[in-house]
Amino acid sequence: MATAKLKTTVVPFAQPKTEPSVPPRTIPTFDNLPDTAMIRALDLIRDPKRPTAETPIPFSAATLWRKVRSGEFPAPSKLSEKVTAWRVGDVRAWLNAKQAGSVA
Repeated sequence: MATAKLKTTVVPFAQPKTEPSVPPRTIPTFDNLPDTAMIRALDLIRDPKRPTAETPIPFSAATLWRKVRSGEFPAPSKLSEKVTAWRVGDVRAWLNAKQAGSVA
């Protein structure tokens, strides 16, 4: 009795299509924003959920709002019912005034 030989072919694994390399989107830092830009409290103060994120203001949210109420920090603008933000130029001016006051 004759045995039939099976012919097998080797099919290489299909290579996945690669997408063109897209550089990651970079978010501008406080120093790169124009003075007319608006910035929210989350980006101004250190957030315990984002401890490595760099922030220009070295105090907590409670201290930020306490300083706003007392007039020590610039007042924010209400952009909508739930969105409050500061002009970057106002925050920079406050930081420069604080820095100049501590040097003098």
